[in-house]
Amino acid sequence: MKPIERFKTIAREAGKLVREGYHTSKTVRHKGVVDLVTEYDVRAEELILKRLSEHFPEYVLVGEESHYGTYDHQRAIYVDPIDGTTNFVHGIPHLGISLGLWEAGRPVQAVVYNPILDELFWAEAGNGAWLNDAPLHVSMQTDLQQSLIGTGFPYAKVNQGSEYRWVIDRLASVLPHIRDIRRLGAAAIDLCYLAQGRIDAFYEIDLQPWDVAAGILIVQEAGGRVSTLSGELYAFGDKGIVASNGCVHEALLNLMRPI
Repeated sequence: MKPIERFKTIAREAGKLVREGYHTSKTVRHKGVVDLVTEYDVRAEELILKRLSEHFPEYVLVGEESHYGTYDHQRAIYVDPIDGTTNFVHGIPHLGISLGLWEAGRPVQAVVYNPILDELFWAEAGNGAWLNDAPLHVSMQTDLQQSLIGTGFPYAKVNQGSEYRWVIDRLASVLPHIRDIRRLGAAAIDLCYLAQGRIDAFYEIDLQPWDVAAGILIVQEAGGRVSTLSGELYAFGDKGIVASNGCVHEALLNLMRPI
């Protein structure tokens, strides 16, 4: 079985568990003031890591709920068992299981699966991006004023520090120059929506590798562009990410500021 097919199989298996949890009561813990985790996050990650260790023993496995130490590895698979846990807890079907395989600092294989809507986004480096069996391509929108933009808010907002101020200032800067903003609550799915052309661009700060490892490749293989807030090549650990259809990228970057 090809690696990408193995990824799809593992994501769908974990999806059964996540779908079960979505429709039942859940035990919710706080990792931070507003950062939630449920037993289904933990169980789904355990299942995924077990399956990956069986089929990809040569890769370091980096999971959101079990990770510690560095996330910079020569060969690694980055796992988010439920990106959008807050949506999961509140019964909002915007969430995804994210698996991204990277080698030498570059994405190679990617799967993002929304088990509630049965939407499986996937990509292989050099072979395009797909939703189930349909090819994906970013939008052709060239006018930022007519663009729909996705974003998200960092958990550090509760401290009302520099992250909070940056978010508020960027909203004030961006909103007059676009069609509208969507804050949907799951960066992995947001990036897939960009690849599909549902939104035209996306930006956010304080994201972790497991939030974006799969989505980056899916955007790139759908013809999009991914960068830092200053337009440089994005790497794990960078403070902010900007992704777009490529056509409105520079115009959006002009409204960004470093943090």
